[in-house]
Amino acid sequence: MSDDQATPGTTDRATDRATDRATDQATDRAGEQEAFRALLRAQRVWDVPSLPSFDPDAAPATPLELFHRWFAEAVEAGQSEPHTMTLATVDEAGRPDLRTLMLHDADERGWHFASHSTSAKGRQLAARPEAALGFYWPAQARQIRVRGPVVTGSATEGLADLHARSTGALAAALTGRQSEPLSSQAALAEASQAAWERARTEPEAPVPTWTLYVLRPFEVEFFQGDARRRHVRLRYRHTASGWGREMLWP
Repeated sequence: MSDDQATPGTTDRATDRATDRATDQATDRAGEQEAFRALLRAQRVWDVPSLPSFDPDAAPATPLELFHRWFAEAVEAGQSEPHTMTLATVDEAGRPDLRTLMLHDADERGWHFASHSTSAKGRQLAARPEAALGFYWPAQARQIRVRGPVVTGSATEGLADLHARSTGALAAALTGRQSEPLSSQAALAEASQAAWERARTEPEAPVPTWTLYVLRPFEVEFFQGDARRRHVRLRYRHTASGWGREMLWP
């Protein structure tokens, strides 16, 4: 027998060690999973002294009025970043996609946001101009869902929106290439530095791909959480005769 040939006993011991390692790893993974579940289930919902009441019969005739009211109340309640929202779109295969971004306005035209037309969401909206928005304000156990078609503003509106924001926002827009593969952090740092320098020296710098989007809602739902799980859901739907309202089971 050559020196490099293992004996049956040696092979068995190596197999046993590999099996033991696999068993230990599986045990560790199971323990980590159970620890995660315990941590997850220990979290409380709406851990605040009290929740506001909401009488849907006293709600205004249009969802925009109620949105403005609830937004102001969220700010007053100390809700962190109430202007952030989740934007849901679909890709070319019909698969849902989402991301968190900032609300830029909410007026009679609709709910406004902005991004590069060349970004993933920009391409998705160009192919299928429909979307949904979600706001979640746990400080008051409130959430709002907005659904509808999306239209683009003019180039002038897009630039006016961008130039009304901070230097950092302009620098981020000038950096561009959103959603494209990144070769290294160094490449990002170099592009970002150049963008910041230009944003400081040229505050009106154009960004051709920056686009203002407006979601024109056909449906807006307001949700008010209740400690006894008697949640209030009020849905507005737009028809040819205007806005209608109805309550939903929670």
